[in-house]
Amino acid sequence: MSNVRNIALLGSTGSIGKNVLDVIASNRDKFRLVSIACGENIDLLIKQVNDFSPEKISAKSKKDAEKLKSIFPDKKVFYGNEGLMEVALDKRVDTMISAINGTISLEVTIESIRNNHRVCLANKETLVAAGELINRELDNSNAELIPIDSEQSAIFQCLIPNNKEFVKNVILTASGGPFFKKDKESFSSITIKDALSHPTWSMGTKITIDSATLMNKALEMIEAFYLFRLNKDQIDVIIHPQSIVHSMVEFIDSSIIAQLSVPDMRIPILYSLSYPERIESRIKCLSFSDIKKLEFFEKDIEKFSSIKMAYYVLEKGKNAGAVLNAANEVAVESFLKGEIRFDEIFNVVEEILYNERFYQINSISNINETIEHIKRKTINHIKRRIIR
Repeated sequence: MSNVRNIALLGSTGSIGKNVLDVIASNRDKFRLVSIACGENIDLLIKQVNDFSPEKISAKSKKDAEKLKSIFPDKKVFYGNEGLMEVALDKRVDTMISAINGTISLEVTIESIRNNHRVCLANKETLVAAGELINRELDNSNAELIPIDSEQSAIFQCLIPNNKEFVKNVILTASGGPFFKKDKESFSSITIKDALSHPTWSMGTKITIDSATLMNKALEMIEAFYLFRLNKDQIDVIIHPQSIVHSMVEFIDSSIIAQLSVPDMRIPILYSLSYPERIESRIKCLSFSDIKKLEFFEKDIEKFSSIKMAYYVLEKGKNAGAVLNAANEVAVESFLKGEIRFDEIFNVVEEILYNERFYQINSISNINETIEHIKRKTINHIKRRIIR
C-alpha cells in the first residue's frame, strides 16, 4: 500500500478490537492508530495505549477518563458518547472501525460517512436497524462502507470483479451453532452453559446466543440486503459446521464463487483495511490436505424461526429491522438472567415482531424511539409470561 491508513478504533478491548490491534501491530508501516475508545476494561486499554500510542483516548465513564488523564497527561482524553465522536471524527482519521454496539454506533457511523471516511463495520445492528438511512447517507458522500464480518467480507470479495446484474443469489453460511442437529422438542431443556458453548468461534456472550438461535444469521441476511443492495429473494442461508467456506455468490450462468479460509477474524479485518489491495500476512493458511470434510445442510426455518423472521423484516422494510433487533436483545438478556427458557427466545421475539406496526425511518431519533418502545414492550411481555 502506498499510503498509511490513519485509524480510529471504537471498541478496542472486545474480541474484534483486539484482533484489529493485532493486525495493526503486524503492519505498522501501513496502519497507524490515531485514536481509540473502549467501554469498561480500562486496564487493557492502558496497555493498548502504551503499545500503540494513539493521540486521543475515550472511556465509557468520567471516572475512568480521569484515571487515564493521570496516567497519560500528554494525551487527549474523553468519555461517554461525546468521547466516541471525538475519537471517530479526529481530522487526521481516514478510517473508522466500529466494533461497538448500540445506537451510538449508528450515530458515529453516520457522522463518519458524512466525513467521507472508510467505515469498517463489525457490528450487525447498524445496518439491521437503519439500513435505509445509512444507504441514503452513503449515496450523498464519498465514504466507503466495508464489512468486517467474515460472511459479509466473503460476499464482498466474491462480488468485486463482477457486475451486480450478474448475481443470482448470495449464500450466507452458518456454523449452525451447537444445536442445529437437535430436535426442536429438546430446546426447552437447553441450559445457558449449553448455549454458550459454540463449536467453532470464540465470541461475546450475546452473539454466541444469537449463533445458537441462528438469529445472528437472520441479522446478517438483513445486513447483506442493505450492504449489497439486493432483493430479499436473492439471499439464502446454508448450514456449514466447519466454517471454512465463509459465504458464496451464485451467478446467473450457474457459476458459484466462494471465499474460503481458516476461521480467523484477522483475515476479514486485514482485507477491510487493505482493500482494494491485499497484504501478506502471517495468519495460518488453509491446508486442503488437512480438511477431512466440508459439510452443508439445509436450514430448518421451522426449528430456527429467526430465519423466517428475517424474510418478514425484509418484506416489511421501514423500521422492522430495529424492532427485530431490539426484541431479540431483550429476549437474549432475559434468557441469560434465567428468566425465560432457550426456546422462549423465539416465542418472545415472534410475538413482538408479528404484532407491531411499522413506519418509515427518516432520522436517528426514529430509530431510538423504535428501540426504546420495543424494549419496554418486550420487557413487559416477558414479565407477563413469568407471572403466568
